[in-house]
Amino acid sequence: MPSASCDTLLGDIEDIVSHEDSKPQDRHFVRKDVVPKVRRRNTQKYLQEEENSPPSDSTIPGIQKIWIRTWGCSHNNSDGEYMAGQLAAYGYKITENASDADLWLLNSCTVKNPAEDHFRNSIKKAQEENKKIVLAGCVPQAQPRQDYLKGLSIIGVQQIDRVVEVVEETIKGHSVRLLGQKKDNGRRLGGARLDLPKIRKNPLIEIISVNTGCLNACTYCKTKHARGNLASYPIDELVDRAKQSFQEGVCEIWLTSEDTGAYGRDIGTNLPTLLWKLVEVIPEGAMLRLGMTNPPYILEHLEEMAKILNHPRVYAFLHIPVQSASDSVLMEMKREYCVADFKRVVDFLKEKVPGITIATDIICGFPGETDQDFQETVKLVEEYKFPSLFINQFYPRPGTPAAKMEQVPAQVKKQRTKDLSRVFHSYSPYNHKIGERQQVLVTEESFDSKFYVAHNRFYEQVLVPKNPAFMGKMVEVDIWESGKHFMKGQPVSDAKVYTPSISKPLAKGEVSGLTKVSKRCSPLYTASKTAAVEAQ
Repeated sequence: MPSASCDTLLGDIEDIVSHEDSKPQDRHFVRKDVVPKVRRRNTQKYLQEEENSPPSDSTIPGIQKIWIRTWGCSHNNSDGEYMAGQLAAYGYKITENASDADLWLLNSCTVKNPAEDHFRNSIKKAQEENKKIVLAGCVPQAQPRQDYLKGLSIIGVQQIDRVVEVVEETIKGHSVRLLGQKKDNGRRLGGARLDLPKIRKNPLIEIISVNTGCLNACTYCKTKHARGNLASYPIDELVDRAKQSFQEGVCEIWLTSEDTGAYGRDIGTNLPTLLWKLVEVIPEGAMLRLGMTNPPYILEHLEEMAKILNHPRVYAFLHIPVQSASDSVLMEMKREYCVADFKRVVDFLKEKVPGITIATDIICGFPGETDQDFQETVKLVEEYKFPSLFINQFYPRPGTPAAKMEQVPAQVKKQRTKDLSRVFHSYSPYNHKIGERQQVLVTEESFDSKFYVAHNRFYEQVLVPKNPAFMGKMVEVDIWESGKHFMKGQPVSDAKVYTPSISKPLAKGEVSGLTKVSKRCSPLYTASKTAAVEAQ
């Protein structure tokens, strides 16, 4: 449990609770005044004492084991990968065994109540097991003063480049909170640098956050409280990140953000301009997957987006959340489009990009949703038969306008969720593809470990036999079976296996980008080394 000195939380500032301690920047410069003293010592005796005295893990940062748990979207997963990479580069050991770890880094999601419940329960378990705790992600960023976060260290969503400092001070027993925004001449930046070290969960897939925040003010959304308004990364930085990824053996890139379609509106550019620059540097056979985009912003670029989605190195796939097919509900949600806008986007892309996969989201039981409103949504699903549909029961999130609206009864929300799920499972989106010959890119292993998972041109999941020669390769397969969420493909016997990666992929758990950072670059590392010299 935190010490008594951590009971009183500081304001939303970057500081350490224990005021007697020097700040990291102070310790960084203290080395200028340190003059090492040379003194004689009995070398034999010194070495013997060193062997007989085991080092103390409790006060020497940089040698502990850290377990990282991430909930939520691909943006959050990218943040988790960056934090893991920086900690590993500094010397900490990233472990997959929670009980074996000295510190738990819990990277949260605030979209729905169940995700926050899991986060809260993990904090409680860590405290019961006397683990050091650092919190990250959208929950503490949006509401850092919640009682169950009291006295715990927090790393803000725009401060992930300082995770080493927060972990180091937490291990020393301090409570640290870095929640500020990154700015340049008053303009809010997209976040931490993109060239930081990271450990990719999948060495073949690079997740790139093109921007943070959004331009909307949806009444149900808690993420806006954490990620804020739109802040985009410059195109050259994103292209450089993609190039670096390909040099490290990546063969698939995911672009992510809270609203990919709004990219660049704050810096005088737009999504199609970025995408045309990115496809120039994608190796043959490697693929780019676009992230979620809301209808209002893609409407402006439909022609260009159709051309890009037809590019051979871009998946013909787009995630466009509709949330409801009732205009009155959309108005209460403040979604800034009507159902006709959504249909226009989908119809246009289906016509111009034959076979395109459109994924969408639906919220069941939003405040004020009537039976008629819900039936409009059911009709939309029956009409378009979306192959990928994320159905969410509405959860009122604290501090959002929707939480103050008159709620739909819980049993009605549950029933509508079940009814819509039944409609979704009433059709089979892939039966007509049995017998097709497809090119698929193999990137991961299935959850049951029985197959490798690949994706075809339309980002449809294709399961293939577990032949190690296929991993990270473009393989030609014949589709022989289909299910609700997948197809199964048999590799063509005389087909060539194509390798899109221009370099050998990093090993699982290997740190990306280490050529640009080392321990010796860290002010805290320098300060601790200085203190050690002074102590001698």
